Amino acid sequence: MSQTPTPHIGAKQGEIAETILLPGDPLRAKFIADNFLTNVKQFNSTRNMFGFTGEYEGRPVSVMGTGMGCPSIGIYSHELIHFYGCRNLIRVGTAGAMNPSVQVRDMVFAMGACTTSNYVRLFGLPGDFAPICSYELLQKATAAADQLGISYRVGNVLSSDMFYAPAKSAPQGMTWTDMGVLAVEMEAAALYANAAAGGANALAILTISDSDFSGVVTTAEERQLTFTNMMKVALQLA
Repeated sequence: MSQTPTPHIGAKQGEIAETILLPGDPLRAKFIADNFLTNVKQFNSTRNMFGFTGEYEGRPVSVMGTGMGCPSIGIYSHELIHFYGCRNLIRVGTAGAMNPSVQVRDMVFAMGACTTSNYVRLFGLPGDFAPICSYELLQKATAAADQLGISYRVGNVLSSDMFYAPAKSAPQGMTWTDMGVLAVEMEAAALYANAAAGGANALAILTISDSDFSGVVTTAEERQLTFTNMMKVALQLA
């Protein structure tokens, strides 16, 4: 591992814990550090992608923003794994419902991540890699949620490269909803692929922020400040 900062993370060796929470929004990273961690030290402000290390119930844990999309989380998770020795990478982010049974503010553990991104294919494998989470982290997360009395769903999600997908007059063939996909977000597939390639553990814990089925949409402030259940569960994995 390098002893100097990477091009995207300004931390020195030893400043980032083995377990790190990864919200897309750097302001959500600051919110987690301010409200859940003690003895906090900021380790990154490069590109305003804030990163902090502190303690949660006496255990070291870090949190850092990743930005949006597979390329962005791909850069940060690669550097965290290969240059800073992170072993448990937990995305805490938002997602849109892709199933009418999934409601806004529901928490979803992404067991697998389908994707429209080319990111996974760039590993050059002789076939299609299936990005899946760490069973160890998933098992701990469900146990923590049960203990905290927080309801959750476990299943497949879609990591999309497009937030504003073009409207189509009629779907062609099967849809993601037909295939049982619960939610759509933009990062889990790249995180899972990087973790697999680097021998690390990864899990995406998502809160549903909007639903085309119900028409309910949360505000940016709500997403930043009130989606705390996924944070509480994620911190139990440190």
